[in-house]
Amino acid sequence: MSNTFEKIYEVVKQIPRGKVATYGQVAALAGNPHWSQVVGYALHVNPDPNTIPCHRVVNRFGECSGSFAFGGKGAQQMLLEGEGVTFEGGRVDLAKYLWQIM
Repeated sequence: MSNTFEKIYEVVKQIPRGKVATYGQVAALAGNPHWSQVVGYALHVNPDPNTIPCHRVVNRFGECSGSFAFGGKGAQQMLLEGEGVTFEGGRVDLAKYLWQIM
């Protein structure tokens, strides 16, 4: 499992400041589009939040985690807002902030 987590962490490290990715997007980029739940678990046990910006991963609707592992409810939104990401109705505008891989 650690090799899987390492792949996930390497993808998450690439998400630029002020952008977000979805769990499914990270899963696909890590090698398996069926790993969405695994991505969630890997981020929950993130060994280095200063290097692995798990707060930049949201669900497919642009919603933050209800129980963000590193700071509690509301912390993820606050971190994203600090990077310039805006929310409307509790959601990130994915058309504007979704990380686009070139």
